[in-house]
Amino acid sequence: MGTKTIPSPLSDTALQVLRRRILRRDERGQPVESPEGLFRRVAAEVAKVERLYRSEAEVEETAEAFRRMMADLDFLPNSPTLVNAGLPGGQLSGCFVLPLEDSMESIFGTLKDMAIIQKTGGGTGFSFSRLRPRDDFIVSTRGQSSGPVSFMQLYDYACQINRRGGIRAGANMGVMRCDHPDILEFIQAKTSGPTPEASGLRTFNISVAATDAFMDAVRRGADYPLLNPRTGQETSRLNAKKVFDAIVRAAWQTGDPGLVFLDAINRHNPTPQLGPIEATNPCAG
Repeated sequence: MGTKTIPSPLSDTALQVLRRRILRRDERGQPVESPEGLFRRVAAEVAKVERLYRSEAEVEETAEAFRRMMADLDFLPNSPTLVNAGLPGGQLSGCFVLPLEDSMESIFGTLKDMAIIQKTGGGTGFSFSRLRPRDDFIVSTRGQSSGPVSFMQLYDYACQINRRGGIRAGANMGVMRCDHPDILEFIQAKTSGPTPEASGLRTFNISVAATDAFMDAVRRGADYPLLNPRTGQETSRLNAKKVFDAIVRAAWQTGDPGLVFLDAINRHNPTPQLGPIEATNPCAG
């Protein structure tokens, strides 16, 4: 790959990143695509949608305009688009939120979906709020639940393994409602080890889903109920100010958790007919 094919705005560092992470490779792992070839491949694929509305000549004009924007570094799409456009699979999105229900089928089915998405460079977010709390009864096995944080650790380990075969390191966002019985364990999940890395959540950012009622209780220093998501019944009560202080301490120590203002988000939900927003992806977190 000669330097004559490299657009002038690309620095040596940018070229190294392209070779290592973006450009198409042969079976030996060697780049077989120039930066200019990359831009043409991506532009042609993105412009294909214009065929629904315009002539083939206009589609080619759109592709050329997009190619120039990328070559001049006026605009670049996300990494999955650069890597996957025009190739089998064609996964162009970078951000996903996956549903997670309180069953082993859902937990491990979503784990599979996470692995496939991250293999192609996407990031994934989850709400762990629907999972029953630690030590809750399991009727089918007459045992006790290990709790949402244990499954977060499972997802984290799978993500660490998967990153070795993917195009970039996987990233997750874990969200839990402030009224989940395991909320304190969740808040302290990254402070449980000597370092955040040792806590076993290396691939996760985490955020507490704070409701209006919780924030009002924080201001008043009042107690609020914790609700078992399996039964909807109150299990205990916590002082909201103390929980908020625990969030602040953990965030100061490790950078996590953040806060997702759940009611505020859903007041502006553009698609309420599809259900409430429960989580974000890592980018939005």
